[in-house]
Amino acid sequence: MIVTVTLNAALDRTLTVPSFQRGHRHRASQVLTLAGGKGINVARALKRLDVPVVATGLAGGRTGTRIVEELTAESILNDFVRIGEESRASTAVVDPMENSYTEINEWGPLVSAVELETLREKLHYLSRGADFVVFAGTLPRGVAESFYADAIRDLSRRGVKVVLDTEGEPLRLGTEAEPHLVSPNQREAEHVVGQELEEEEDFLMALDRLAELGARNVHITLESGCFGLFREERRVRRYRALAPAVEPVSSVGAGDVLLAQFITAQLAGKSAEEALRLAVAAGAASTLEIGAGRFDPRDVGRFASGVEVQELHRIAAA
Repeated sequence: MIVTVTLNAALDRTLTVPSFQRGHRHRASQVLTLAGGKGINVARALKRLDVPVVATGLAGGRTGTRIVEELTAESILNDFVRIGEESRASTAVVDPMENSYTEINEWGPLVSAVELETLREKLHYLSRGADFVVFAGTLPRGVAESFYADAIRDLSRRGVKVVLDTEGEPLRLGTEAEPHLVSPNQREAEHVVGQELEEEEDFLMALDRLAELGARNVHITLESGCFGLFREERRVRRYRALAPAVEPVSSVGAGDVLLAQFITAQLAGKSAEEALRLAVAAGAASTLEIGAGRFDPRDVGRFASGVEVQELHRIAAA
């Protein structure tokens, strides 16, 4: 079983508006409403991969009720802590003619210390039968930047493998807590390592830097694929995986699907290289649908043969 944790859950509303122009009146050709937040997106992808998953986190007010109802409607098991303040909503406009995506996010709720302690107790209970616990997404107001780091250390002491996908200081502090895997995108990795990543050697440096901070395994996702560092068979291996060329509808949530497929492949006993190949294929498949975490699992096998995986080696300094 996998437990996903979304502290800043949202109700995501996506409008498809062909030829969208700012300042003009439009009529949406399609409207999609889903429970959202990165952890929920991962849970949705795991559900599509037939992996037992429980989504937990914080949900408040009418929006929080709607988030839980949407998850239940998708048959995604969930066990959220109810909080006093209203959960956030987000609105996105997708223009298929220009392949553009415009998103407006609300601020998250202010969370109390008592509500956070209730979540910690729930995590202790849910993690007893978990193979992985996935912390994903931003932290709402009132939550210390060290929350993920503290939770990772606590769960690691209990023998639970923890995956972290977040940004900023919570990512840096969480990486220092030695999670099983961190999975930032390029921009998030750049913030931690303190420089832009452009050349292959830059990404190799960033992989090593995140590993030196404490992560046992590392993904750095980007639109063209993924760089990865994995500890396997007492060796450290580094890879670059290039996604096959597809005509994307929306790339939102592709990294969440990639992460879900990687975890699924690891649970199935796949090597890190093969797990990365399948993960990048799943990320590519998810760009064919609107709605984060949504994809056709049959496309993963179809795209996997088109994923180019190359093992990389650091050049020793002279």
